[in-house]
Amino acid sequence: MTRVLLTGGSGFIAVHVLEALLAHGHSVVTSVRSESKAQMLRDTFPEVGKDRLDFVFVADIAQEGAFDEAVKSDPPFDWVMHTASPFHFNVTDPQKDLLDPAIIGTTGILKAIKTNAPSVKRVVITSSFAAVFDPKAGNRPEHTYSEKDWNPITAEEAIQNPPSGYRASKTFAEKAAWEFVEREKPHFTLSTMNPPMVFGPIHPKLQTLDTLNTSNQRIRDMMMGKMADEVPAAGVNVWVDVRDLALAHIRAAERPQAAGKRFFVTAGYFSNREIADAIRELLPEVKNAAKGGEFPKEYFKYDNSQTKEVLGISFRSVKDMVKDTLPTLKAIGA
Repeated sequence: MTRVLLTGGSGFIAVHVLEALLAHGHSVVTSVRSESKAQMLRDTFPEVGKDRLDFVFVADIAQEGAFDEAVKSDPPFDWVMHTASPFHFNVTDPQKDLLDPAIIGTTGILKAIKTNAPSVKRVVITSSFAAVFDPKAGNRPEHTYSEKDWNPITAEEAIQNPPSGYRASKTFAEKAAWEFVEREKPHFTLSTMNPPMVFGPIHPKLQTLDTLNTSNQRIRDMMMGKMADEVPAAGVNVWVDVRDLALAHIRAAERPQAAGKRFFVTAGYFSNREIADAIRELLPEVKNAAKGGEFPKEYFKYDNSQTKEVLGISFRSVKDMVKDTLPTLKAIGA
C-alpha cells in the first residue's frame, strides 16, 4: 500500500485527489489547517479508517518550516501531492495573501522532504494554466499553448492587483519548484499539473454556496437564474473536469515516464454558453439569457497530447460534467 502525504486536503481539487487515492487503495495523510476541516473530511469518507486516512495540522503554509514535521510518518511516505495554495481574489495584499503562501509553501515542502523524508520518490504539485498562459498576449489564434509555455509576468506586475498576484503566485511557485530540483538534485522526482478552469461535482459536507471554488461559482449562478439578462463571456475558454484532474495527479505519481514533466491537463474548449445550454436542457425551469457567453471568434490552440499519451487520461464532456455537478450544488441549496 502506497503511503501518500496530500497537502490542503479540504480544497476543491484536493478532496477529489484524496477520493481517487483512496479508491486506488492508497493510505493518505492530509494536511489541514484545523480540526474542524479534519472532521469534515472524516464525515465525507466515514467508511475509511484511520489506517488509510489520517491528518496532520499545518496552520500556515507560508511559515518557514511549516512542513518539517508533516513530512515525517510511520510508515514513511512514498509520494507527496502538494495542492495547498490560495486561489481567491478576496485579498488586500497580493504579496502576503497570494505570493508568499504559494512560493514559500512550495519551496518549504520540497526542503522538508529533502531533509526529513528520504523515502519519498515522487512529488506532484498542483500548478495552473495561469503559469503557462500570457494574458497580455490576448487570444493569439496563431499560437498553440503547451507545457513549453511560461507566463512572462514580472515581480512588479505581480503586486498590482489580485488577479495578477494569483497568476504570479502559480508561476513563481512552479518555477521555484523546478529550480529547486535542478539545484538540489533531491532523491525524488517532480511532476506538475497545469489545469485551466476546473469544474465538477463538489462534496456537500465541505462547501457552501459562498465557499465554492471560483470556477464552479458560474454554474451556481446559472442554476439560480442569476444570468437572466445576459450570460457573460468565460474569460478563459479551456477547462477540465476535476475528476480527470485528480486521476492525472495519481497517474503522474504511478508512471515513471511522468517524472520531470509539466502537464497541461485540459479537456479542451468550452464556453459559458455551452454550460448554460446544458443547464437549460437539464433544468428547463431555470431562466438564463438565451444570448451571451459564446465562444470567441478567434482563440489560441492547445496541445494536451502529453497528458493523454503519458498519463492516459480520457476527458469527460461539458455535458457530463454539468449533469454530475448540478445535484451536488442542489444539495447545498443552489
